[in-house]
This record gives sequence, structure tokens and C-alpha cells, in this order.
Amino acid sequence: MIIRFLITLLIYFSVTVSFAADPIVTNSTSNSTVSTTGNTKTTVKSPPPSAISPSMNNSNSDLCTVGIAGAVQTQILGISAGSTVRDMNCERLKLAKTIYDMGMKVAAVSVMCQDVRIFTAMEMAGTPCPFLGKIGDEAQKEWDAQPELKPINEKDKSNNDKVKGAAMGVGSVLLLLLLL
Repeated sequence: MIIRFLITLLIYFSVTVSFAADPIVTNSTSNSTVSTTGNTKTTVKSPPPSAISPSMNNSNSDLCTVGIAGAVQTQILGISAGSTVRDMNCERLKLAKTIYDMGMKVAAVSVMCQDVRIFTAMEMAGTPCPFLGKIGDEAQKEWDAQPELKPINEKDKSNNDKVKGAAMGVGSVLLLLLLL
């Protein structure tokens, strides 16, 4: 009898616990209204656009050119430009070396003698530059007889056209900047 009582009690508690685990559900409804008033101001600060000058690749040492590039940027307008200038002395040296490497030494000296500094140095050393296949004293007599054929100083010649053009371009850019 005690066993029946215990079994009944056990069944009663297990059923009660299982019904107590049901969730509690609550329904609610709410209404809300939000009003906002404000003034906003947005300021965007950005850097000015960039004028980027063209790049000149001078990594190849076999070229006898020099790159010149520049750029100017204002808040309104940007200008960039670039050019190359031939180095005539570099070309002369490369030509003379190539001719000398071919075994034509007199011709190589003749190429170098186109520079007034070399021409003068050769005269001062007592070894005048070749003149139409003649060398030594015979060449010196021909140079003395026809001085108009001697090379003239590069400074006496008119300036390189590209240098003049670059100067005009820089002047134009500066004038444009003054007007802005």
C-alpha cells in the first residue's frame, strides 16, 4: 500500500511539472510618434586636382637625350608639358667611339674636331685636326688657308630651337598664372 501511494505521488508530481512548463503569452499594443526639427550644413573639403607632368625614361644610358617636364596646377586650371632635348656632345662622343672601334682613327679624330674646344686643343698640342685626308703640317696649312671652315663656338650659334620653345612655354604658363 505504501508502494501504491508512492507511485501515485510520483505520477502526480510528474504530470504537474509537465503542465507547469507551458509558456506565458502576453499581447500588447503601443503607438508612438517622433517629430524632429533641425538645420544641417554639409561642407566637402577635397584636395585640388593634380597636374601631372609626363615622365621621361632616362634609364637607358645609350640615349643622348635629356627629358624636360613640368606641371602647374591652380584651383581652376592645370597644365603639364614635357619634351626631350638632344645632347649633341653625347652624340659626337658615341659616333667617334664607334668609328674608332672600327679602326678608323683619323675619321674618329675628325668627328671630335667638329667641337671648337677639341679643335683648339689639337692646335695647341701641335697636332692639328685632319683636313680632307691631310694630317699634320699639311692639314695645318689648309686650315690656315681656309679659316672659314674651322668650327665656331657653340655659344656664337643661334640657340637650340627646343630650348627657345621651352622658354616660350614657361613664359606662357607664368603669364597665364598671373592672369588667373
